[in-house]
Amino acid sequence: MAIQKRHRFPIEFDVAFPQGLVLVGEVTPDNEYQSREDRAAGRPTRQRVDEATGQRQWKATVTDPDEQNAKRASFEVTLLGDVQPVPTTPEALPGMRPIELEGLTAEPKVAGTGEFKYQSFVFRATGFKASATGTGRGSAAKSAASESSAKAA
Repeated sequence: MAIQKRHRFPIEFDVAFPQGLVLVGEVTPDNEYQSREDRAAGRPTRQRVDEATGQRQWKATVTDPDEQNAKRASFEVTLLGDVQPVPTTPEALPGMRPIELEGLTAEPKVAGTGEFKYQSFVFRATGFKASATGTGRGSAAKSAASESSAKAA
């Protein structure tokens, strides 16, 4: 059994991001490249459509607090949906909010250049999960442990 190229592996959010993710900025349409000639001719920009699902693509810049390498901590997640997904959590700081994603898939890819290549992933999701904290399992376990120790004292 061979795994086809561009296969998307479904993955639980808490497994991929144990400390959750932080959305930086807003969710924006993932538009196709538009050349100068197209802009000069007044052609409208076209939003990308996912080839597997046929849904519109939206992009969001996120930061993974669990990532050790600072250069790899921030990346873009592609959100799939016919309407623009809206985060369900409030902002923790201006322009930053903790989030959880639902319908998460990971597609392996090779990143880097020359002799500095490494294994990376393209993450896609179907939307935002309604969550009280917006953090992954690791933070929930820590807060539960601190609550139980506070009750014991």
